[in-house]
Amino acid sequence: MTPDVPLSHEFVESVPDVVKERTLYVSIKFATVIHKCCCGCGREVVTPLSPTGWSFTFDGKTLSLHPSIGSWSLPCQSHYWIRNNKAIWAPRWTEAEIRAGRAQEALAKKKYFERVKTPGPKDADGAVAQPGATNLNGNLWQRLKKWFFG
Repeated sequence: MTPDVPLSHEFVESVPDVVKERTLYVSIKFATVIHKCCCGCGREVVTPLSPTGWSFTFDGKTLSLHPSIGSWSLPCQSHYWIRNNKAIWAPRWTEAEIRAGRAQEALAKKKYFERVKTPGPKDADGAVAQPGATNLNGNLWQRLKKWFFG
């Protein structure tokens, strides 16, 4: 069995010019986490944060991403979870599993965006409130500050 890979993390404004091995770079501004593949192949893995993409949790010390990282487009096709600043290896997927996973992701995105397009109640500013929609320039940051600092 492959051992877990220890990781560190950095909160950054934007992606640095040099992405170091075993470091997760979190950009709230661009709603993205980027890192080099944990298999050691050196390829960069981008995980966009969104209601239909990845989400992260930060407990004040460690970072976790959900769902797993499936690097299906890379030659290595690595598959791992990032939990508490560790890459934990997951079983390799077959081509059929990759196709099914991609189809499931596409369906989830379609359903989400159909729901978001449906007009709903008005928010405090009089605009139509979009369930789960996030203003990445302000709303997400405000929610994170409130979550972390109360």
